[in-house]
Amino acid sequence: MQGAAPPLWRKFLAFLAPLIATNVLQALSGTLNNIYLGRMLGTEALAAAVAFFPLLMFLIALVIGLGTGSSILVGQAWGAKKTEVVLRVAGTSLAGAAVLGVAIAVLGFLGVDWMLAALRTSPAVLPQAVAYAHVMLLALPLVFLAIVASSLLRGVGDTVTPLRMLLVITAFTMLLTPFLIRGLPGVGPLGVKSAAWAVVAGHLASLGWVAWHLTRRGHVFAWPAVSPHLRFDGALLRQVVRLGTPTGLFFITGSLADIALLSLVNAHGVQATAAWGAVNQVMAYVQFPAVSISIATSVFAAQAIGGDRLDEVGHVTRIGLGMNLALTGGLALVMALGAPWVVQLFIVDPAVIELASKVLYVTVWGSMLFGMASVFSGVMRAAGTVRVPTIISLSCLALLMFPLGWLFDRTLGLRWIWLAYPATYGTGLVLQALYFHGVWQRGPIRKLV
Repeated sequence: MQGAAPPLWRKFLAFLAPLIATNVLQALSGTLNNIYLGRMLGTEALAAAVAFFPLLMFLIALVIGLGTGSSILVGQAWGAKKTEVVLRVAGTSLAGAAVLGVAIAVLGFLGVDWMLAALRTSPAVLPQAVAYAHVMLLALPLVFLAIVASSLLRGVGDTVTPLRMLLVITAFTMLLTPFLIRGLPGVGPLGVKSAAWAVVAGHLASLGWVAWHLTRRGHVFAWPAVSPHLRFDGALLRQVVRLGTPTGLFFITGSLADIALLSLVNAHGVQATAAWGAVNQVMAYVQFPAVSISIATSVFAAQAIGGDRLDEVGHVTRIGLGMNLALTGGLALVMALGAPWVVQLFIVDPAVIELASKVLYVTVWGSMLFGMASVFSGVMRAAGTVRVPTIISLSCLALLMFPLGWLFDRTLGLRWIWLAYPATYGTGLVLQALYFHGVWQRGPIRKLV
């Protein structure tokens, strides 16, 4: 006699834990790579790598959307036990990631030098920044494939394999970067390009490992099963793009809003800018649970819809909201209470520590509000409803973030610029909840595959 199935919240938490660990490990990997460059090669090498970072994040936002769309379609097909559709979505998404990565790499080679110059990269580091960017552009097709492969695996409920993929990537980059900085026999030191070449090697090893691992396990995404489907299915690709575009646009719009707010902060001097950097480091980690819960909510809702368990969709929504209150809200409270000690991990100037601590008290709650709004939009996106949730999210970022920051700066002072984050995300939460309960729940929920 089989035991009772575990409650949904336990399955949700089991899915969520490796996902959060993956996000944290990814951030730590980037931090450690920067430490290698800064300590072994100096400030100019670090500045050269950092100069390409905004462009890299912009490019990665494009494929994050593709991964989001593919995980939703795969989730629905997996819930409906349509293995053939699962494989077709996987083949189309992986083919799209490869083609997109190659196309962007080629275009980047043609114009990355003037793009970096347009971003006002210092002439002292521009040659190194271009050299670093060229190698990272070579890595893009591999990075895109890894992102989409991880999203597909999450769509069938597997968050452990993506974590192991990232462990392979991290191990290679952490070991190879200092080795390449010191130099290869007969080649010599590779300078700032060392970190980029380590990224290439890490992603090659990770993709090779996951293909071998899934095949050995007889996984649904085993290479012999997926390879015949590596071609474009126009109908499925349109669905993937339609579902994933809002996520990509959200990241792009959010980045632009951050840049606009930074311009207000920069006007207050170097200490204010340093406080911005410290607060952003802390907030990146606070947001990991919120982002992870949003992904988990979309996957579980998609699987429930695909499996005709429509009564489970409301349960998934409540669990997502509860997890945000408990995990994201709990972490926000810890960061707020320990703000002076937390920011000292990044800065030593007492005046900056005091300012950054006060700012954290104000802004840290925005992550919880953002996470709860993302639960509502994630559930609706899992059912193919993207237009209105996207309009709400993008409108709040584009129309509220900077104007509110400007208003708070003028009326309340420097530290209150950051109040724009919880105010914007809080408005988004109210609007998403009103549409979810007032309109979306009253309509039919349709399958996508």
